[in-house]
Amino acid sequence: MLHIRVVLLLALTALAACSSGGFGRSDDQVFAPGIAGESDIDGLLVGHRMMAAGEYELALKAYTRAAAQQGLNVDTLSALGSANLRLGRLGQAERLLRRATKLDPNFPAAWNNLGVILMEKNNFSEAAQVFRRAYATDNGNSDQIRENLRISLAQIEDPFYNIQQNQDVKLVRRGTGDYVILTAL
Repeated sequence: MLHIRVVLLLALTALAACSSGGFGRSDDQVFAPGIAGESDIDGLLVGHRMMAAGEYELALKAYTRAAAQQGLNVDTLSALGSANLRLGRLGQAERLLRRATKLDPNFPAAWNNLGVILMEKNNFSEAAQVFRRAYATDNGNSDQIRENLRISLAQIEDPFYNIQQNQDVKLVRRGTGDYVILTAL
């Protein structure tokens, strides 16, 4: 009886090794079965590319897929918030970005993008505070965040300040690239 169990266990181990790429693979990749039609491609990367291409609905789907794979971490929350912002879903975007800033208070892109939402909602005082926080957490390294802070302060000082004539508020993400929010304030 013990002999049969050992043989069965060895057979199951061999089958598991074969189905996962197991013993004979030299490329060290792990096979992870997923949902039919889904791939191992990083949803954040795909989403960033879709955002750059102006495909915000597709970006949101890619970011949602990334959140399902990675969980709701600061990167996925910030990405979901940014896509919702571009789709005009300000309430959803604000909730997601506030969660991201609570999760990682030292993430300047999430603070900046939250500030962009607040500017869109004409909440200039809070936007200026949020941009200050973004600028401080970035140690003053981002020209985009500094410019967003400048615009929010100008809007507070002069309620008739025209963002369109002077400068667009910029949406930023972690990594390379930026997105411009064209506002109608």
